Order: sequence, then structure tokens, then C-alpha cells
Amino acid sequence: MKNLATCYSEHAIKVSDSYCSGNSRNNIYVSQTFTPSIQDEVSILYKVKLSAQNLMFITLTWSTHNIDYAFTININEPHSNSSKSFYLRKIKGSKKLEPFDSKIELTWDLTKASYEIGPEPVKGYFVAVLVNSEMISIGDTENLELKKLVSHYPFAKCSLVSRSERFVGNLEYSTRAKFFDTGKWHDIIITCLIDDPRTNKGLSMSVCIDKKNVLQVKRLRWNFRGNHTVFLDGMLVDLLWDVHDWFFESKSSSNSNSSRKSRSRDGIFLFRPRSGLDSRLWLEDKNLDEKEEKIGPCLLIYACKNSD
Repeated sequence: MKNLATCYSEHAIKVSDSYCSGNSRNNIYVSQTFTPSIQDEVSILYKVKLSAQNLMFITLTWSTHNIDYAFTININEPHSNSSKSFYLRKIKGSKKLEPFDSKIELTWDLTKASYEIGPEPVKGYFVAVLVNSEMISIGDTENLELKKLVSHYPFAKCSLVSRSERFVGNLEYSTRAKFFDTGKWHDIIITCLIDDPRTNKGLSMSVCIDKKNVLQVKRLRWNFRGNHTVFLDGMLVDLLWDVHDWFFESKSSSNSNSSRKSRSRDGIFLFRPRSGLDSRLWLEDKNLDEKEEKIGPCLLIYACKNSD
């Protein structure tokens, strides 16, 4: 994700307090011809530190393209250079994951899972990963089967690193996020706006957090990349956006296959919490692991704009 930051200058950051910003959209017209957006994929990255101090990264991906509540889990073992993804079609089961240096067993149950608007279950499910007799559990911690399963094992240290959400549609991208352990959940809405309703031309962008407007970008075609900083829970959260491909066809997409072309109009919105009020936009690499222990996860939104 650091490559995204190279587009921006740390000395050109705008800061706003989301609790002081108004709720007005300055009467900008919202086009009714846009297709409402739909969340069709969610990927969640966890960092696991085992008692032997080995690191492991686990990514869960939920997608509307999967059938019968299936999901994908990726296990990355950096010390052995092992990484593999497993596509799980059953809604309940267990599986030994190979090949890895560690002994890994996966158990999951989605039989009572409930959903809201996206492909990710919100309750009534669990995913448990047993690594060398250390447990990592994700989902409904009150599940009786999960409680019985984890009662025999110590828990590995597990932290949420990032959450990526992909939306398809043109009008509005809405989600919820929590950036700090001591903070609260925030409602985030990114809205596309038409500057001139008479000609139906000119696109602007509005970002609202907890129903308060924290950012408005006019002439988005010429301001397709930028950064902004807001105060949330008394801390700084950096917002970076890159919607270049909404307006201009990239060279990579013009020379690729049709499946890649369908994703070539993705806009990117990154919300990244800082470790402190005096920290920089991007931390030095040598301090990154230590600092990330004290901050919350990043939120990355892929907004796939339909062809006009």
C-alpha cells in the first residue's frame, strides 16, 4: 500500500475535524441515473504471532461470486516462504492445510450464519485455525461449538491489519469501520455527485463520516488523486484516494484480457490511522512493526464504477 503514498506530498495534507464539519453537500445535485453500489467482496487480513515468535498472515475473503456461502482463506508463512489459498465450498467442515512448516488445521461452521447487505456474515458463524496447538478464532465467540473447540488450546496473539471492501456501482459507497481499540464504530459514506444537473456533466466527490461532511472534492476528473486527514476518536486518520481509472484508461488494462478490463475502472480509497498526533503520513520501515501494534487496521475500498 505504500506505493499509493508516492503520489502525494506530506507537506500538502489538509486536516479537518469530523465533529466540526457541517452536514451540507452545498446543494450539489446527485445524479439519479447512477447505479446504486453493491458490496460484492470483502477481504480481511490478520497478523498472527505464535509463542515461538514466528509470524503468520491469514486472509479471509468473502465474495458474492462464491456459491453456497463458500469463502477463501489464504495462509502466508513468511519464515518458510510458504503461501497458499484454499477455496472452501462446504458451509461446515474441517481440513488440514498443507504444505507448511507449521501443523495447521481449519474448522468452520456457517450453518447458522446471518448476513446484512454484503457477502460477509455478521453473526452466527465461526472460523477457527489451529496452528501448532495454538488457536486463532474468528466470528461468533459465543458459539457453543467454538467454545468447546477452543477450550483445550491456548490462543495465539492475533491482530487485524487491514480490511478491503470492493463495491460495484456508481452512486454511493457505504461502510462502517473502527480504527482504534479505544474508539467507536464510524459510518462512512463516499458519494459521487454531479456538478451541473442541466448538462449532467462534471463529477465531484463527497466523504461523510457519522453523517458529517469531512471532505468535498470538486472537478474530480482533474483532482483524481489526493489526501486528507481527519480527527477521529481524538486521533488522526489519513484518507487517500486515487480514481484515475474512472476517467482514463490505464495502459495495463488496454493490454490485458477481458476479465482485467472489467476491473480497470476501480477507484481506491484508503483510510489509514496514525500512531499519534505527531506521527508522519507514512512511518519509517524500521519502526513499522512496532508502531502497528498500537494502531488499528486500515480500511481499503475498491469502488468499481460502471461504464457510462
